[in-house]
Amino acid sequence: MSDKITYLAQGSRVGIRYFTYEDAGEYTALARESRSLHAPWLFPPTDPDAYATYAGRLMEDPARYGFLVRTREDDRIAGFININNVVQGAFLSGALGYGAFAHAAGRGLMGEGLDLVTRYAFARLGLHRLEANIQPGNVASIALVRRAGYRLEGFSPDFLFIDGAWRDHERWAITAEMVEPR
Repeated sequence: MSDKITYLAQGSRVGIRYFTYEDAGEYTALARESRSLHAPWLFPPTDPDAYATYAGRLMEDPARYGFLVRTREDDRIAGFININNVVQGAFLSGALGYGAFAHAAGRGLMGEGLDLVTRYAFARLGLHRLEANIQPGNVASIALVRRAGYRLEGFSPDFLFIDGAWRDHERWAITAEMVEPR
């Protein structure tokens, strides 16, 4: 692990930290290399200007948190997990968005990262519930949240406008009480 990285939380193979503008070069290169993995589910920014806009929203909007999942062995970005639409008050909830980069896919790194973000959201951000809305055909994403202990709560037809059409989504969620102590 590089001395320059300070993690918000870390596991045996990955650590999480917030997005920075300095991550643009590495992030966008990995997003370009991972286009075939991401399509048609998500479209992360692939150029510096788009990254600056995207990261800026995550860093400046109090209703969003953006986390980079980095491998501890080589300090490389493995993926990203965002908590969007954070609502305080009686709701204390947020909606997840995430993606692995091709070099990290299928290695269990995002599972470890999702566990770190989930625990961080409950313990440090004070949230009570996280929700992931996933297109039914995205079996890898569904497997990720299922392994992480999220439960299927329902089906939302025409839920999000993605890749030119309104897409159906399954709703998966977890609450603080569902997370086992370490």
